[in-house]
Amino acid sequence: MKRTLLTIAAVAITLGASLGVASASSRPAAHVDQLSWWGPNPYEYLPKVPSFGLTSQTVRNHRPLPTPQLSGIFGAPGGKDISPQLSWSGFPARTKSFVVSMYDPQAPTGSGFWHWVVADIPATTTSLPENAGAHDSTTLPTGAFQLAGDAGAFRYIGGAPPKGSGTHNYYLTVTALDIATSGTGPTTSGALLGFTIGSHTIARATLVCPTAAE
Repeated sequence: MKRTLLTIAAVAITLGASLGVASASSRPAAHVDQLSWWGPNPYEYLPKVPSFGLTSQTVRNHRPLPTPQLSGIFGAPGGKDISPQLSWSGFPARTKSFVVSMYDPQAPTGSGFWHWVVADIPATTTSLPENAGAHDSTTLPTGAFQLAGDAGAFRYIGGAPPKGSGTHNYYLTVTALDIATSGTGPTTSGALLGFTIGSHTIARATLVCPTAAE
């Protein structure tokens, strides 16, 4: 645990300058398709699949991430790196597992930034409680595991868009798969997991939380 916290701290110091600090200020709700300045939808370039219902008691679609869901690890004021509560329904009957993720396509990396990835969630699971993304979480369903993400931490890392970079879109996504296990492990990158499950994705649900930097 001590080594993990030191690793997270080192990553935060190294990347802090580029990832910056997020603002908790609000923006008016608007439909993602009406705002070209929101940047690309990362799923537009993948094969089209049906959608299903995704709700949260913590975050609202097309609203900024609340302060607790920002990243204190990366210096966001008030950020607590607490993953949001999520519930989903209406997915295909042949679903065998889910992947839950949070991704920022506008991160200044050239390849976006994976803040949170949970794989091998059983098909019988239809929700995750708030803070299920804690380090060494005890509230994830049996068999599910967290990937390291781009911060190198096996946990949820909150939003922290760079100063002066405008609005970043945090895509909270539940992906339904036709396989029970992804065949990956905790050290698999978010990008490689996405490649691995691409041909097994049968539906996808997404909440978008546009969060502005200071």
